[in-house]
Parts: sequence; structure tokens; C-alpha cells
Amino acid sequence: MSKNLAFTETVSMAITTLKSNKLRSLLTMLGIVIGNASVITLVGVGRGAQNLAANQLSNLGANVLFVVPGNNDTRRRGVAFPRNLVLEDSDAIANQVPTVKRVAPQISSNEVVQFGSRSSTSSISGVTPNFLTVRSFDVRNGRFINEEDVKSARNVVVIGPDLKKKLFPYSQGIGGNIRIKDQSFKVIGVMSPKGAVFGNNQDENAYIPISTMVSRLTGRDPTFGVSLSFISVEAKTETSTSAAKFQITNLLRQRHRINRDDDFAVRSQKDALQIVSTITGGLTLMLAAIGGVSLLVGGIGIMNIMLVSVSERTEEIGLRKALGAQSSDVLKQFLVESLILASFGGIIGTSVGLGTVTALSLLTPLPASISIGTILTTVSLSGSIGLIFGVLPARRAAKLDPIIALRSL
Repeated sequence: MSKNLAFTETVSMAITTLKSNKLRSLLTMLGIVIGNASVITLVGVGRGAQNLAANQLSNLGANVLFVVPGNNDTRRRGVAFPRNLVLEDSDAIANQVPTVKRVAPQISSNEVVQFGSRSSTSSISGVTPNFLTVRSFDVRNGRFINEEDVKSARNVVVIGPDLKKKLFPYSQGIGGNIRIKDQSFKVIGVMSPKGAVFGNNQDENAYIPISTMVSRLTGRDPTFGVSLSFISVEAKTETSTSAAKFQITNLLRQRHRINRDDDFAVRSQKDALQIVSTITGGLTLMLAAIGGVSLLVGGIGIMNIMLVSVSERTEEIGLRKALGAQSSDVLKQFLVESLILASFGGIIGTSVGLGTVTALSLLTPLPASISIGTILTTVSLSGSIGLIFGVLPARRAAKLDPIIALRSL
């Protein structure tokens, strides 16, 4: 008998045996199905988080830098940020750094915005006209803040589209007067949709002249003057971003008379993406490990069921050995049965996981995805688990003494 024919018979016998115990086989496969579906789904969710973060960061601009008060240690400890990043720093960057194209200083504060009986708590940002270009924002209706608005400290405001819907659900909102911290502001424009960045919905924000922000809302710091929340800096080209970061850092160190630790930080889109990728990559690995535990439990389930099967089929094994079957033949049959259970369970679980990932990407904002390599790895892993956890039952079956086994007939 050829090896191919012998293997075909082994597979046929394994399938027949599994069919004769359909419920047991299905319940055994269930652990692998759940394990594979969990791995595929959780890895897909982790990848989706990475994709979402990358998409949101791409909106910031590839050649945009952010200068923020406080260093890394300050941010880790969560203490109040220093207020020594000031408007003069922004002017110095614009005038003295040759690789910088535009600078947009910004002061932000959360305030209650009211129109009639409607109100909303929104982030109010004092900005300059450069904000629109540096941050790649667009105005849908009306206009944005101009130089005259800043020079005259006018009480004008440009609102995000979601804030407009809350305050002016039945009109365009242009020309309306809203109240911010007991001050009246005339709406001169409505922004185009921009979306959220790290949970902050930019479409609910409002923008006023930076001079108006200081004189009407936040005031001046008695020590430093006009303190900024951060400074957005547009480098001349994407390739000059690193040089701009280096030059800005040196300039601010001189201005702030820093000898040791910086009291500010300069961040680029690439820096933020690396940080987010590290965090979401760790999250993806953790989620994959959780799914892997489910696969491990499924493998243990296969081993338990196969051990029970060996005990129940003692007579069959003894009869086969008495008729000339070798220990290796019995070993192969039980290994094939384990492999079939694990492989079919892996295929079904992978299909369920892919369906879940597809549903998440279509029905939620999370762009969940899964790579072909991950799918193949997961299916191969489930098959390997079938072989590994099937070895012990198969070895026990192969070692049965046919005489002892036949005594139970």
C-alpha cells in the first residue's frame, strides 16, 4: 500500500470518527473558533486604533511643528504647565528662524458659549490670521479673522460647524451675536468640518482674535505677559522640519536663559506619530496576547476531548493493532483528528473574526483592518495547536497494549 493511499485512508477514518460524534466535535472546535475570532478581532481593533491615530495626525500637516510650554517631565507628572511661552517668543521664531515660513500663536480656554436659550461648553482659541494656513483649516461660510480684527481687538468670532448646529440649527449663523464669558461676539464665519484629534472635536471650537482673547477673556500674566497655550510653526518644506526644530530649540533656550532642562518642548507630526505608534503597538500586542490565551484554552480543550476519546476507543485501538496496525498508524490517526478539529475551527474562527473586523470598519469610525500575514499566522497557529495538544492523547493511544485493550471486549 502506497504512503499516499495510507494517508488518505487515515484522513478518511479520522473524518468518519469525528462525524460519528458531531456534537462533541463541534464543542471541541468551539474553543479554537473563539480563540481565532478573538485574535483576528482584537488585532484588527489594535490596527484600527493605529490607523485612526495616523489619519488624525496627518491632518496636522507634515511640515508643522508645535511649540508647547513644559518639558517631558512636566507632562509626565501632570503638574500645571509654566506660563513662560509668550507672544514675544512667537515673534522671535517668525523673524529669526530662517527655515520657518509662518507662525501661528494660540491661546485656548474652555468657556460657555450662548445664543439665546442655547448654550455649549467649547474650546475658545485666540489666534492670528496665519492659523488658517498653518493648520490647514478652511472656512465654509463667511470669512476668517484678519489683521484688522487683531489690531483693533474686535469682538468677532468664527465657529466650528458642530458648534453652529448647536447654536444656530435653523440658520447659517453669520451675523448673529453670541456670548462668551459675558462678552458679546459677532459671528463672521463658519469653519469647514475638520474632525477630531485625540478625542478633541475641532468642529465644536470657536476662534477669536488673539488680542481680543487677552483683553476680554484671559488677561495678561503679571510676570511673563501674554502667555500662549502653544505655537504652531510651519516649516518652509517638509525636509526642513528637522532643521527648523533644531533652530527653534536653540533660539528659545537663549531667550529663556536655559542652562539645564528645557521649559518647553518642540513636537512634530512625526514625533507624535512615533509616540502614538508605540502606544497603539503595545495595545495591539496586548490584545493579541489576550486572543492567544483563548487559543491556548481551545488547545487544552482538544487535548481533554482526545484523551476521553482514547479511553472510549480502547477496544477499537486494540482490535486495529491485533489486525496488524502499527503504533505509528494509531498515532497518525489521532494526530490527524486533532489537526482536523483545530484547522476547521481556525478557518471558521478566522471567518468570524474577519466579518467582525469588516463590520467595525463599516459601522464605526474605527478603520479596523487585518493583514494577510496575520490571518495566515493565526490559521497556522491554530493548526499547530491541534498537533501540539494532540500529541499526548495520540502517544497514549499508540502505546496501548493490544492484549490488554482486547480484554475489555
